[in-house]
Amino acid sequence: MNPRTHPEKSNRAPAGCQHRHLFPRAGAAALGGVAGGGFVPAVHAAGRESLKVALVGCGGRGAGAVSQILQASPAVKLWAMADAFSDRLETTLNLLTRGIDARYDREAHQSLSTQIDVPPERRFVGWDAYQRAIQGGIDAVILATTPHFRPMQFAYAVSRGVHAFIEKPVAVDAPGVRQVLAAGEEARKKNLKVAAGFHRRHDNIYQETIPRLQEGAIGQLRFLRTYFNHAAMWNIPRQPEWNEMQYQMRNWQHFIWASGDHTCEQQAHSFHVVYWLLGRPPESAVGMGGRQVCTGAKYGDVFDHHAIEFTYADGLKLYAQCRQINGCWTNMSESVHGTKGWCEIEQKRGGVIHGKNAWSQRKQVANPYQVEQNVFVDAILHDKPHNEAELAARSTMMSVMARMATYSGVEITWDRALSSKVKLGPKVYAWDAEPPLQPGPDGSYEHAVPRPGVWKDF
Repeated sequence: MNPRTHPEKSNRAPAGCQHRHLFPRAGAAALGGVAGGGFVPAVHAAGRESLKVALVGCGGRGAGAVSQILQASPAVKLWAMADAFSDRLETTLNLLTRGIDARYDREAHQSLSTQIDVPPERRFVGWDAYQRAIQGGIDAVILATTPHFRPMQFAYAVSRGVHAFIEKPVAVDAPGVRQVLAAGEEARKKNLKVAAGFHRRHDNIYQETIPRLQEGAIGQLRFLRTYFNHAAMWNIPRQPEWNEMQYQMRNWQHFIWASGDHTCEQQAHSFHVVYWLLGRPPESAVGMGGRQVCTGAKYGDVFDHHAIEFTYADGLKLYAQCRQINGCWTNMSESVHGTKGWCEIEQKRGGVIHGKNAWSQRKQVANPYQVEQNVFVDAILHDKPHNEAELAARSTMMSVMARMATYSGVEITWDRALSSKVKLGPKVYAWDAEPPLQPGPDGSYEHAVPRPGVWKDF
């Protein structure tokens, strides 16, 4: 994939495993902790002068992740950066060198500039920028680009012997999930460390709650509920100098091929918690969804609401919903119901078990976004086992399965979903190439929005 002519620069800023014994309870010390109101790095180099890191994908989440990995240890050095767009790369680099908190850790105010060494020759732009960054003598890479590109970039990093942090979701389709599973296994054989951006796995609230549920605190599980309901997502207005590919890449969250829709891009967090808790996939899913409010050209071809019912082999049910509409009920939580009580888990309100074995943990002792980087860096520096690829891939597959169910309106089985050969994305990666979706005569994408009962693109 060689880059062709790069788009004109813009001044626009960037927008913002599975078995229970693998997940022990963790206290403040294990999480990195906080002391005196400030963050205390939990990791220190062990006989190693530096850990060279590349950032691939310089949007808001990429900026947050690299800020946190730099805070994980003074041994970490930001060595290279890559993005499809030069303005996003330069804006993020400027923010980092000014010592920002990058949105995700507002308690961290120290300057990171001494750990940043990214001269112009190690700033890569274009479709193959990730390859050039990974080839540049780095030890680890943060992959935070548009989700569509995650599988190919992760596989490439593993092929080059580079440790990888892969942001969620790790894929947008079944072929991508299978590629991540294969690359994750190859990473295991090479003793490469793999971290995934499902930060709830590193939140003490979840780490203390999930094992209790697995140990029977609420008895035999009866059903589960998950919610990922929030406001509509950002949109960057079309600029006269952009062609269709550039516009869709700038607004990737609104296009199925790039983001996988809301079920992948956001609801995957909930599915990760469920897969972590149960350690197994659902047997089937049915669902419904559509777009009622977020319509027109600025919202691409994704839905603005989804509701899915998953069924497990033993009859257990999971009821999941997500929505991106302004002015509606906002809730991002997981609830688990059993024969002896029920539990609700939510980051702001904590984990609460109601019933015979009542219990609660309402305090988050450390920023889980920071903790996931602490754990990743510690594993690299001290050669500890760390590979989150499989759980991340299977959680993402639940998201893909959910989308298939809501788009089609028919029952989708896990085996059918995972074996799908439908691969989303353009045939050619180039700025003058056509994206998979073209606007209609009115400039909108309404003609391409999936229609339940009609959509059969499995």
